[in-house]
Amino acid sequence: MPRRELIDVNVNLSRWPMRRVPCDDTRELAAKLRRQGVTQVWAGSFDGLLHKDVASVNARLTEECRKHGRGLLLPFGSINPMLPDWEEELRRCAEAHRMPGLRLHPNYHGYKLDDPALGRLFKFAAERGLIVQLAAIMEDERMMHPRLRVPPVDTRPLARLLKETPSLRLVLLNALGVLRGPVLSELLDAGETYVEISMLEGVAGIEKLLQHVPLERVLFGSHAPLFYCEAARLKLKESVLTQEQLSQIRAGNAARLLASAQSGA
Repeated sequence: MPRRELIDVNVNLSRWPMRRVPCDDTRELAAKLRRQGVTQVWAGSFDGLLHKDVASVNARLTEECRKHGRGLLLPFGSINPMLPDWEEELRRCAEAHRMPGLRLHPNYHGYKLDDPALGRLFKFAAERGLIVQLAAIMEDERMMHPRLRVPPVDTRPLARLLKETPSLRLVLLNALGVLRGPVLSELLDAGETYVEISMLEGVAGIEKLLQHVPLERVLFGSHAPLFYCEAARLKLKESVLTQEQLSQIRAGNAARLLASAQSGA
């Protein structure tokens, strides 16, 4: 993996529904990420949080990635298993849009992780070789609009689902701000589970994280444009990491995950 490769697995296009944020225009965001040295982006859509017409959300996301990505942006489609005919939308994401993965927001879509529909979704995604990204939270509750306070996802049922779907490749987004210790370790042991660093806090955060999380399960994520990409890049600098550790977190782990999913290995 070339030293300058940088894969950001946690980016959203369109506009955050609560307020305007810098670079919530796809062209501007793509340009900024390129300036920050990002060479590949796994992109979801903020529209997937609240829009009921998920098919249109995913069609727009695919077009935005094609129009402005120039090889940079990979679309990850929103799926809400509480909506009718979600199985058809999952098929469309895989076959029509050729997406490498899906992005889930259980707390915004109003279901718990022990809902039987999620088990079916995991099974269908695994059969099609789709990476599943599950967002534990989108922003600090103190920043939320009082009419839209959304608690973090309760991940306790997730270990059982992972054991029942051993071929699933799961990426937990924004999880390190709310998920740690034995609960996190259980999820990492239960299946092929990855975490990204956008909400990792504390001095030498990545160094400390690697004491409990295997290197090969750690990905680079910025949560742009809601968070600044510069903040995530700084986390790579303020921890003392070997060149091998740095290379794997910057891009190697994500590239290997994407390649294995696409090959069906």
